[in-house]
Amino acid sequence: MGLPGLVLLLLAAGLLRAQLDYKHDCFRRDGVPFRYVSGSIHYARVPRPAWRDRLLKMYMSGLNAVQVYVPWNYHEPLPGVYDFAGDRDVEAFLDLTAELGLLVILRPGPYICAEWEMGGLPAWLLWQSDIVLRSSDPAFLAAVDSWLHVLLPKIKPRLYQNGGNIISVQVENEYGSYYACDYNYLRHLLGSFRALLGGEVLLFTTDGAQAEELRCGTLQGLYATVDFGPGSNLTEAFGAQRGVEPRGPLVNSEYYTGWLDYWGGAHASTSATQVARGLADMLRLGANVNMYMFHGGTNFAYWSGADLKAQYKPVTTSYDYDAPLSEAGDPTEKLFAIRTVISQFQPLPVGPMPPATPKYAYGRVDLRKYADLLDVLDVLSPSGPIRSQFPLTFEAIKQTHGFVLYHTQLPHDVPAPTPLSAPPHGVCDRGYVMLQKEYQGTLERDGQSTLPVTGRAGDALDVLLENMGRLSFGANFSDFKGLLGNLSLDSSPLSNWLIYPLAIDAAIQQGWPHAALPQPSGRGRSGPAFYTGTFETPGIAWDTFVKFPGWSKGQLWINGFNLGRYWPRCGPQQTLFVPGSVLRVGCPNNITVLELEGAPPSPFLLFLDQPLLNSTLSPSTWTAG
Repeated sequence: MGLPGLVLLLLAAGLLRAQLDYKHDCFRRDGVPFRYVSGSIHYARVPRPAWRDRLLKMYMSGLNAVQVYVPWNYHEPLPGVYDFAGDRDVEAFLDLTAELGLLVILRPGPYICAEWEMGGLPAWLLWQSDIVLRSSDPAFLAAVDSWLHVLLPKIKPRLYQNGGNIISVQVENEYGSYYACDYNYLRHLLGSFRALLGGEVLLFTTDGAQAEELRCGTLQGLYATVDFGPGSNLTEAFGAQRGVEPRGPLVNSEYYTGWLDYWGGAHASTSATQVARGLADMLRLGANVNMYMFHGGTNFAYWSGADLKAQYKPVTTSYDYDAPLSEAGDPTEKLFAIRTVISQFQPLPVGPMPPATPKYAYGRVDLRKYADLLDVLDVLSPSGPIRSQFPLTFEAIKQTHGFVLYHTQLPHDVPAPTPLSAPPHGVCDRGYVMLQKEYQGTLERDGQSTLPVTGRAGDALDVLLENMGRLSFGANFSDFKGLLGNLSLDSSPLSNWLIYPLAIDAAIQQGWPHAALPQPSGRGRSGPAFYTGTFETPGIAWDTFVKFPGWSKGQLWINGFNLGRYWPRCGPQQTLFVPGSVLRVGCPNNITVLELEGAPPSPFLLFLDQPLLNSTLSPSTWTAG
């Protein structure tokens, strides 16, 4: 009898089960005691051509499971519009884990945190400005239910009891850290998950290892697990879990192998020795452990989130996390230390660890200025501006990510330097100010809120607003973007605005500006402008890292793929990861840069064969620069 026939027999007999054993404080798999040693990987942060490589390396590290988030906003960009193609094909990713012999711990949210834009919740939820996120607000529940009715039927056939490899499913995420503490919301989710996945699926929650967090984050019918990093007191941390779950398996759902980076901070690092020692201590206790992250990957495009810790702290493009597999998927010293620990508790797969992927230093590529942003609004905002007496937020004009331009005119002559100012928390998150197309400086969230200006009545005032990522964690993260309050000139509010939603990515994906005629532009002018260039690969398309010598801050696209934000002036990240799968062989690779503040006099990029993630070129604040 072949394997499929055996699975069918076991299914018919009801013997394929992943369940809790409260008597022996463990999981059982097909009736046999079972312990998982797992690692987190986010398919949304890894290009699809690299999925197999990363998962195989995780398997060869000795893991028997992977933990996977599903970011709702990655799949439902607009209400009722779903995208499960290409890099978003979560079913293909899950099928690949099964093919490679890995079990899956699935975390479908609806909120996931993950340092991901808005914690995975779609920004279009904020089109209803008074919505209460992560609560039993009927508007929020209606959107959640619609999403779960699309997602969970894709998951159900892949559950372990249905012959798949998903052994457990998390409901919500760290809900005990959220202010709402709405048990009706958790009960609603529990009912929806049970209705759509069946009564046998093992459902669980994850919260910090504090009694207060576990009080609001847990619910009868959901197995409570905790998360904590190396250096924590195991007796106290698992004691917190035991306070809620007196019997059952010990589970650390997020054992932190490293940490995230914020713009303007230091590059996080955690020693391999410390991580390995903590893992060994937990495995000795018989605990189940998921390492967060095992492979971090990259916040491509606009997907990085932000925290609010006294001030707004946006997350870097790199999500390297100092994880066992680097941002580019390469095994590190930490991986081999972890692998050695695992080998002391369960057999390792036979065979060598796959090597690091090849990298190539393509070298210097010269760029030229294509156009100032203000000169190409007809391309970037084809629908034209929205007229409003006062500024409107991104959400009010249904712009999700990226940039919006706000235009008005000076109402009177301003012969002496006069403050142009934003109210507190009025700029979310950075505003690049131009007067008569000349760059004046930047207004910032939790930073500089006033600029001195001079000019004549009728002079054009333009403010380009950048969304640096919505809050992914915090007490209340309804994080609206754009000009949230009116700008004032010498305390008098400005009015009569033209608001341009900018569809930069759509234009670039259609071949602009490489397929367009060059634009005449003020060559020496600073401020938001597009730069272009091309390079050819020497017959190979290997991974590479791009450095920005003398550049300030902006966004990079290669062959239409948005590689994310660069900000070398602020650091710590100095290079962006460029997957080889983005590059082309035998024809030019098109580079497009949107520089927001000012490019160097002779602009060029430098392609290297190794990353630089830990060099901060300015004081340690995200508003530096």
